[in-house]
Amino acid sequence: MQTVLIIIHLMVVLALIGVVLIQRSEGGGLGIGGGGGGGGGGFFSARGTANVLTRATAILAGLFFITSLSLTILAGWGRGPSSIFTTPTTLPSGAPAAPGGNVLEQLQGAQPAPGTAPAAPAAPAAPQVPQSQ
Repeated sequence: MQTVLIIIHLMVVLALIGVVLIQRSEGGGLGIGGGGGGGGGGFFSARGTANVLTRATAILAGLFFITSLSLTILAGWGRGPSSIFTTPTTLPSGAPAAPGGNVLEQLQGAQPAPGTAPAAPAAPAAPQVPQSQ
């Protein structure tokens, strides 16, 4: 479903780009063809072309908006709420996570007992360099 919607979205985007580029510039600058003003003799009259292109732009912009929202909704459809304070039950490597349900519990469990001296920090290990796969 998502692949079909992405293909439709890309076709709408390409059509929208084409329709916008076809429209005649009203600023008096150079158009796409490199010439300044538009000459007579075309498939449509100047007014008819402007109306058709304006409507086509509005319709394609609406379709672009709808497909963008649909893709966003589909992307988040199966996701549940997430929090940075809860830890997963297993790490991606398959090793079990540290005991405690959240970060606060883990930090409270790591505190030394009252009246005891804190342990000296261990020497830092060699830095781990990520390797590409």
